[in-house]
Amino acid sequence: MHWWESELVGRLLPRICSIISGFATINSMKKRFLSALVLLISLGSIDRRTAAQDDARASWQVMGFDISASVLQSERTLAAVATLTIENVGRGAGTGLTFRLNSRAKVKSVNVNGTQATFRLLPDARSGLQRLNVTLPSVPANGSVAVSVDYRLLVERNTGLEAISQLGSQFLPLTAVAASDLAAGGWYPVLNTPFTVRATDTARFKLRVEGNGVISSGTESSAGNAVVFEQTLNGQPFFLQGSWERTEGAGEAKGITAFLAPGTPPDEKKQAEAMMNLAAAARTFYAPLLGPSPAVPMRLIAVRRGAGFNDTGTLLIERGAFRRSKLDAATAMLIAESTARLWIGGQTPVHGEGSGVLRDGISRYLALLFLEKQFGRDPAASEVLRERTAFATVAKRDVPLSRSTPLDDSYFSGMPNKSSMVWQLVDRRLGREAFLNILRTQLQGAAGDHSGISLASLRGAIAARGDEALRKLLDYELDQATEMDLMVGLPQVRGTETVSALRNMGSIDALVTVVATTDRGEQLKVETTVPAQNFADAVFKTTAKIVRVEVDPDKLYPQIDYSNDVVPRVRELNDALGEAARFFGAQDFTRAETTAREIVAAAPRLQEARLLLARALLGANKLDEAEKLFRAALEEPLPAAASLAWANVGLGEIELKRGQIVEAARRFNEAVRTEGEYASALAARAGRIRAESVGTSQPPVDESVRAFAGQLGKDITAGSKADLENKVLSGELGRFINGLLGTRPDVWQTRVLRTEQLDSVQTVADVSITSKVLGKEAAGTAVFTLVRVGSAWKLSGIDLFEVR
Repeated sequence: MHWWESELVGRLLPRICSIISGFATINSMKKRFLSALVLLISLGSIDRRTAAQDDARASWQVMGFDISASVLQSERTLAAVATLTIENVGRGAGTGLTFRLNSRAKVKSVNVNGTQATFRLLPDARSGLQRLNVTLPSVPANGSVAVSVDYRLLVERNTGLEAISQLGSQFLPLTAVAASDLAAGGWYPVLNTPFTVRATDTARFKLRVEGNGVISSGTESSAGNAVVFEQTLNGQPFFLQGSWERTEGAGEAKGITAFLAPGTPPDEKKQAEAMMNLAAAARTFYAPLLGPSPAVPMRLIAVRRGAGFNDTGTLLIERGAFRRSKLDAATAMLIAESTARLWIGGQTPVHGEGSGVLRDGISRYLALLFLEKQFGRDPAASEVLRERTAFATVAKRDVPLSRSTPLDDSYFSGMPNKSSMVWQLVDRRLGREAFLNILRTQLQGAAGDHSGISLASLRGAIAARGDEALRKLLDYELDQATEMDLMVGLPQVRGTETVSALRNMGSIDALVTVVATTDRGEQLKVETTVPAQNFADAVFKTTAKIVRVEVDPDKLYPQIDYSNDVVPRVRELNDALGEAARFFGAQDFTRAETTAREIVAAAPRLQEARLLLARALLGANKLDEAEKLFRAALEEPLPAAASLAWANVGLGEIELKRGQIVEAARRFNEAVRTEGEYASALAARAGRIRAESVGTSQPPVDESVRAFAGQLGKDITAGSKADLENKVLSGELGRFINGLLGTRPDVWQTRVLRTEQLDSVQTVADVSITSKVLGKEAAGTAVFTLVRVGSAWKLSGIDLFEVR
């Protein structure tokens, strides 16, 4: 029976429809229609759960993975046998299973409990996946079955999820990318993908990979020509294979290892040590809050692709993070959150609807507590502000947290950030110690239990400890899309008091702090409750002139509009930043400066605004003011990577204007090493070449790279497909090659401007390109990454391409 056929929904559907038909205005119609639709879906969800409880049916859960894999380099194929131990946790017998697997996987055979089984392959609704239907002997309730799938997976092109090349190979689970970017993945069979409300399968696993240089999570051992990893926490199988240089943590960081490319310079190893120490500090910080630390190794791996993926103590970190002069905010958050997940989802599995609220939301909440302890209140406040501005971009189109999955385009900006705000609200309402006690009890009570914890169990425990108001708050924040909008009015003097009117557009009462600032800089705080869809007053016991009033200054409540939380009113931060950037791009530095100053006044901790102000001042030739802001950005305890990059670019430009060529080149070089983002990298590389070209020495160029670039140009204009592919690393730049072959340029000249060796096998080249295609000339710069394979160079990536 489908959910829409249930008797309960059938009785209420006409009533819901009558409500919808009575809407008076378009805006009201939209809002009420969505509410009615959510109600209808919720009723269907309730009906499904009720039916599942009443009906005797099978329900499957993965209890363990055992995978043997071998990378066949010459065939660009992964050969694997994946054995999944699956338990029937339902109330009835089951006779069939459906797995999801990469659509390019060729299944040779399926065995069930050692006996060959019947299977069928079908297309899946998700791009890049296929369904594998397996027939089982009858498996009773609480019974288990072992299903082995023997298959081969062809890797046509290298991605962050799957890659095979002479430089190395990697195979990551589907959780590594957003749903909109899912073009491949699923290297092993799963029952549940991350795009279902039940979330992806996690369990203990054993992974055996042929060859050397293999990294995964868990304890490592050898078996003949293979490397074996056994993970006792609940995780997802994955591995990387290549050449690595290990750096072991010492002291408190014992058991933590960094994996870098061979030939990595000493300063990058020093940065790796700082990261390992931070991970150790996070592990120590969480232990009193969550229980004894899980006894598993932690591994930090420098990667070109797949950065941000983390599972059961192993995390992939972008290569550029190790080259920066200091630890950046995003890397610190990644380490802090990954460490928290050793407990949340690792030691104690997370299951059920809304699992991201725990796995992503609580991990972020805990990471903020750790960063505040480790770096201070201001850096933590900067992170909270960055998260709030990210959430604001999707606040008007988010979905209820309890039903959100990565299929929602608002998930990655909404789920972790909004969930963290909700847990901060619970922290404030219930008390931090009480909340963490509940969390610790839940985690430790289910540690090692396959049933784990769920959002439903945690919110039930919180509601039992709190009051009715807290229960309603959880129901509202977790089960409804964001609709709250808190507003504050201009202060009015009434006798010996000053009053500001407050308004709450949400459907739940808001207990808020309101802060008033006087003309003498004094701050007054009051606590008040603004009723749902109603008004209230913030009363300040003063007759001093109040020049600013702000409601919910810590921005604990998720809202659809944060610009009206303060008077005098300010523009929404993202809109204001966009406008300032447009003025700057048009070289209207005066208006860019004015707009940026407004943003800084409204949000002093927003690093992006301060850097934009500094760049506008530099454009207006106000060098001393700009230099002060750039240096302040570099002194931040926890700067953003882009802040480090732009600050060094700005200081490099100032030194050039002052004739300090050597110092300018050093600053630009530091900005290049930061690898902040595309625009800053482009400016940094152009500035470095400019500074080095006017100095006493010219930019360094490897002559073998110059020769390679010359031959590449000849192959592009006159060579065969085989000649061109021979110049490129296996699996890389397929679209680039096809584009060149589809419309072959008449002219392609590549002039090497500068080269820089990254490690023992990789070199980066700044190049100037002149081309002519179908009579149209183009010119510009690009950045090539080359890898030495044997005695020859091969092109492995084009990081920047500005040929127009």
